[in-house]
Amino acid sequence: MTTIAMILAGGEGTRLTVLSEKRAKPAVPFAGKFRIIDFTLSNCVNSGIFTVAVLTQYRPHSLNEHIGIGKPWDLDRARGGVRILQPFQGRGGQIWYGGTADAIYQNLNYIREQRADTVVILSGDHIYKMDYRPMLQFHHERGADLTIALMPVPLEETHRFGIMAVDEEDRITAFYEKPKNRDKGNLASMGIYVFNADTLERRLSEGNEQSPRTDFGNHVIPAMLAAGDNIVAYRFNDYWVDVGTVDSYWATNLELVQTKPELDLYSEKWPIHTRSEERPPVKSGPQAQISQSMVSNGCVVRGKVINSVLSPGVYVSPGAVVEESIIMNDTWIGPGARVQKAVVDKGVVIGDGAQIGIGDPAVPNERMPDKLFAGITVIGKNTTIPDGARIGCNVLINSDRGNGDFPADGQVKDGMTI
Repeated sequence: MTTIAMILAGGEGTRLTVLSEKRAKPAVPFAGKFRIIDFTLSNCVNSGIFTVAVLTQYRPHSLNEHIGIGKPWDLDRARGGVRILQPFQGRGGQIWYGGTADAIYQNLNYIREQRADTVVILSGDHIYKMDYRPMLQFHHERGADLTIALMPVPLEETHRFGIMAVDEEDRITAFYEKPKNRDKGNLASMGIYVFNADTLERRLSEGNEQSPRTDFGNHVIPAMLAAGDNIVAYRFNDYWVDVGTVDSYWATNLELVQTKPELDLYSEKWPIHTRSEERPPVKSGPQAQISQSMVSNGCVVRGKVINSVLSPGVYVSPGAVVEESIIMNDTWIGPGARVQKAVVDKGVVIGDGAQIGIGDPAVPNERMPDKLFAGITVIGKNTTIPDGARIGCNVLINSDRGNGDFPADGQVKDGMTI
């Protein structure tokens, strides 16, 4: 049996606001030194899958640079290895992927070239550890056309997922895409599919202009159910998180600094691989205080860091305080500055004495009340925060902002957008 993995990594991730403005969601930094896609790539190689295609589309440059030839994941191979697949235009053909299924359909030639018997389709934007081998074995033992990984979610969150109805033999009998009502059960699709290659090609090729099959949840799975295909559920009860919102991204990062986090990044049995720049060790000054935090290589800490995650190259000046925050690569935090409950992207300069995230967390963002409402302030890449500025809660500051973009008095009220 030849098994290959196809990782869908082209999503915009609009719920992450400015964090995915200049990069695809799977390329967003996570847990200091990693990117979100590192978890899916590592799952593949740890599961013995060494033929991996990454399907990109939206702002792929950062993702392409990160993956490269796949060396950190042992995917720089003459046979198999990693391949980056981007949309292309054939004669009279479509340029952009129309959805998850269409992305696979446009790359069926790659599957044929690999002479694959089994195709594992994965999302590149979830945080989890999973050995795919038991699921593959289950798929073959059940003689399934399609196996879908499911896990229980709280009923109040079922509207965020595709929900499956399952019979007593774990056959999937119905599919409900993000149901508004809570009476459809709580078994949610994890976006992990195991297909027989011939079934996948046949079902994707059945679509037409009048009835296109562009999405697995909305089109392909319902069509397979209607056709009577053997679709079975593989139940997963371990750690899995969709970090697609600012609050879940912030909370999932900060869970890692707890004494016993659910996600163990330090297991030698299941390592998470990544492309990592050469950086010197962490350096702390005489006034430094670091408490319950993750601090990456290349950081210099001369102030206080409390319950936070610092990516490589962050500089915390004397007298500065960073608390309950995610600070990405090469950000500079000036003397006496305070950063509280914030997500700060790469290359940001926070001026002397600036106050970030100080205000009323109950005031949602004026432009994105559905995305910024949990008291978290987000600052985009390469922005400079003026000296002495006071930035409230649920504030969104876009990338590349400078002194001239801020009010003259430096006051940015709760819920504002710059």
